[in-house]
Amino acid sequence: MASPVKIPRHIAIIMDGNGRWARERGFSRIRGHEQGAESVRAVLRACGEVGVEFLTLYAFSTENWKRPKAEIVALMKLLERFLKKETPELMEQNVKLQAIGRLTDLPPACQSELHRSIEKTSSNTGVTLILALSYSARMEIIDGVKSLLDAVERGHIDKAMIDVEMFSKHLYTRYYPDPDLLIRTSGEMRISNFLLWQLSYTEMYVTPKMWPEFRKEDLLDAINEYSKRQRRYGGL
Repeated sequence: MASPVKIPRHIAIIMDGNGRWARERGFSRIRGHEQGAESVRAVLRACGEVGVEFLTLYAFSTENWKRPKAEIVALMKLLERFLKKETPELMEQNVKLQAIGRLTDLPPACQSELHRSIEKTSSNTGVTLILALSYSARMEIIDGVKSLLDAVERGHIDKAMIDVEMFSKHLYTRYYPDPDLLIRTSGEMRISNFLLWQLSYTEMYVTPKMWPEFRKEDLLDAINEYSKRQRRYGGL
């Protein structure tokens, strides 16, 4: 398949449908998450091949802490195993790992493994993989407001200086460009408290495929659809 004309610089993905995929096949929910990890590997490799610079994955929301304790424990163990197993692969693919969210909410073992992987891959220059963990867009905006107020109180900035660009510098995503393309799997038509500020002008692509089924060809379909669109940012 020929490379699309326009490659999005930054793709964000809401990886939905792991539990439904597992339930329809008579598997446990964690089996769906394990299969979803295979999709992460495939999509990350494909992003590197076509030249995507940033890939943000909605891996665990603050709302996900309300799930049954056994599932949360299993998910955290899966994350820890994924980081341990995949870090050598990230190094081989020249991937830089980053994370956003309230990371201190994660179990200590997960935090340690995450920081270890981030440090090990910090000099890599290929795709930047950003995991949104214990993430809430509303809480990110609140944290951004608190950070901005603190900067004003300390005299670092004057409140007259506050604008869109200034506020963006106080968000978790301050080091990354806004996503060009948002992909959501499993057919759901909602954003689910994900990157609410950053998605203001992002192109959206929804597929009925559930995340454990999503592979390179599906990513390329999304990019091809994106490449046909004209982004006007409110203009003509």
